Amino acid sequence: MPGESFLAALDGLHDSNRIKTIICRQEGGAAMMAEAWGKVTGEPGVCFVTRGPGLANAMGGLHVAQQDSTPMVLFVGLPHSQFEDREAFQEIDTKGLLGSFVKWAAVIRQTERIPEYVSHAYHVARAGRPGPVVLGLPEDMLAADCAAADARGAQIADCRPSAEDLAELQRRLAKASRPVLIVGGPGWSTAAKTALEAFADRLHLPVACAFRYQDHIDNRHRCYVGCAGIGIEPTLGKAIKTADLLIVVGARLGEITTAGYDLLQVPNPAQQLVHVHPSADELGSVYRADLPIVSSTHRFAEALGRLEPAVGVAWSSHTEALRAAYAQLPQTGPACRDRSNWPRSYAQPPRSCLRMPSSPTVAGNYRRLPAPPFRIQGLPHPVGTHLRLDGLRLAGGDRGKDRAPRTRRCQFSG
Repeated sequence: MPGESFLAALDGLHDSNRIKTIICRQEGGAAMMAEAWGKVTGEPGVCFVTRGPGLANAMGGLHVAQQDSTPMVLFVGLPHSQFEDREAFQEIDTKGLLGSFVKWAAVIRQTERIPEYVSHAYHVARAGRPGPVVLGLPEDMLAADCAAADARGAQIADCRPSAEDLAELQRRLAKASRPVLIVGGPGWSTAAKTALEAFADRLHLPVACAFRYQDHIDNRHRCYVGCAGIGIEPTLGKAIKTADLLIVVGARLGEITTAGYDLLQVPNPAQQLVHVHPSADELGSVYRADLPIVSSTHRFAEALGRLEPAVGVAWSSHTEALRAAYAQLPQTGPACRDRSNWPRSYAQPPRSCLRMPSSPTVAGNYRRLPAPPFRIQGLPHPVGTHLRLDGLRLAGGDRGKDRAPRTRRCQFSG
């Protein structure tokens, strides 16, 4: 969103002619588009906004990126450095205001350090649990001349499960009779999804998706048993609550996925909990895990191929019962019993729509209405947010469409 506080950056973008720049009408939409880009691609979405009210407008997008673990870099134009701390026109304390709101916030005060700060921002935005980063840009810093080499592309350290972690998981699986696997979080790929599906199929293990991550397994898979989200299906909720082994891969186990922190006791779950997450800071932040594993989701999915089922899987009937309950959702789900007031397209979904198109945007409690008839087959990830923030749907959908212009974009609005 253009602003007078970073005209030098806009001139640079224009003159370089190497970076596609999309002009928005309001900072809120610009931030939502950047968040959607990060969600769809896994690479940080980049956004420029002006100071004061411009940043305030963009804070909704920053909050979505923080809660949804989406990599994002937001640049904020600031007043001239010599006016700092005088409450100059639209002046804000970037680090003070955003220090606890985003993953990292800083102000670049020396032009020659721009490559350093931008490189750091990209590493922070993508490492561990991804999230938003904000960099303040004083007018005089942007306008100054200097000689500086560009930073090379960010290289993010990867983490994977140890042999000891996998052996312990194998041992716990061998003793389980009512296991449930919950998948979610960012960082998934088609290869990781395929590896997860093969593992679940080999062990006939029931798999549920965390809130807003229904694309992490083909919903038609014989082991998929539903979504741990708003209005969770009672049979699935009971299965999670009474599981003797709960394996959580990539998900944070937040308020919605745990039905208001009711499905697991805080901080000591009754279930044996195996929690896999790329950030060590997330493990134990709410729930104590019996087996915490620091690993990226795709590396853990790859490692699952080395696990073999014990002789005679003890939970096949458990998985079949959960799958049968999920299969009945369009007829028995609380939002589906009375179809008389459904839009025709929901009551009789056309065959062409049974496979969700690329980057659907779905948000709000009303998502329970279209969700049961649709079976999401796989990636790319829907652009809907955990926050049910209405501003994301149109802006985020447009950015997803820009990523893949030949694909269809489907938007549900209530």
